[in-house]
Amino acid sequence: MTSAHAPFDVARIRKDFPILEREVRPGVPLVYLDSAATSQKPLAVLDAMRDYNERHNANVHRGIHTLAEEATALYEGAREKVASFIGATDSREVVFTKNSTEAMNLLARVVPLHPGDEVVITEMEHHSNIVPWQLACERSGATLKWIGLTDDGRLDLSNLDQLVSERTKVVAFVHQSNLLGTVNPVATIAAKAHEVGAIVMVDASQSVPHMPVDVATLGADAVAFTGHKMCGPTGIGVLWARLDLLEELPPFLGGGEMIDEVTMAGSTYAAVPHKFEAGTPPIAQAVGLGAAVDYLSDLGMDAVHAHEQQLTSYLLDGLHSVDGLRVIGPPTMESRGGAVSFILDGIHPHDVGQLLDESGVAVRVGHHCARPACLRYGIPATSRASLYLYSDTADVDALIAGLGKVRSFFG
Repeated sequence: MTSAHAPFDVARIRKDFPILEREVRPGVPLVYLDSAATSQKPLAVLDAMRDYNERHNANVHRGIHTLAEEATALYEGAREKVASFIGATDSREVVFTKNSTEAMNLLARVVPLHPGDEVVITEMEHHSNIVPWQLACERSGATLKWIGLTDDGRLDLSNLDQLVSERTKVVAFVHQSNLLGTVNPVATIAAKAHEVGAIVMVDASQSVPHMPVDVATLGADAVAFTGHKMCGPTGIGVLWARLDLLEELPPFLGGGEMIDEVTMAGSTYAAVPHKFEAGTPPIAQAVGLGAAVDYLSDLGMDAVHAHEQQLTSYLLDGLHSVDGLRVIGPPTMESRGGAVSFILDGIHPHDVGQLLDESGVAVRVGHHCARPACLRYGIPATSRASLYLYSDTADVDALIAGLGKVRSFFG
């Protein structure tokens, strides 16, 4: 990242995102508060992908013609940009996947587990960090355990010493919850896991887009995140892992590009990261992700995080003023991010979301692929407003006004 950045001017930044200028219906402007599901894309990303497709489109690696060499340089250049963005010491530690779900499935599929081994996750995980480990334990005979939640939406670490034992082989947990907004103490949990030699997997899908994340100091052995939540395109994600760990693990998928030599008697495999990137990769998407990294780096992730923290505080204050509304998750700014889930007494979240949409306000409703956490709090679903670098106080004001209309509609 560059050391000096322009002042954080949200009005200027919003002009980089064409979709924010549209109306959802005549006279009703879009108020986008669903960035935890998918962020919007700036012109820089749209232009980079269009330029690739118009001028450089070819398959990567092995080709010796001009387009193939250009495409390969752009694809591998994107890998280097991502590595720098997250503080990786070697770009070979960056494996491109189609999203963070595939990244976590990759690790869950190739880490060796055996009967008697244990995997520890948490009750606030996205399904993408629950189901792969359930499947891994079913295949291997290992046992799945989990860290519970406190009433205010934080991890209950009171029994961490009992949950993480000499049998523990993997500890996998989310950095920032997509449902609760909670930012978890990675260093504390990772230190305990490493005491017993366990691999630490961190789902950073909601943290890498919103705050500075340095994998060299985070404490994790592997980190997953995805492009479409950080101003990039869909269809591209990242698994970062320690180089020695990637070299030790077997391939995930077989086919082209991940091989060294193939005979009918057997095969040998390419060096990392290509060992884990079978087939034609998402080239245009990687180019788009590289452009997104450039865009975020130019803004400065410290500035992005500071803006979101100020706006989340403003959002929480506004929500606390709505009669009958309850925030699900940390009610204060202590160790929390800009995804805020809530319920309105007596009104189903789906009704809340539909009525807000009539005012142009886009929020997410449902269990947010975190149903165990919803069950923990005795609720079927929530409405969730989530902020990003292009969000402003006018967006929050529109949400609060819309919730007032919802309240009035239901009397």
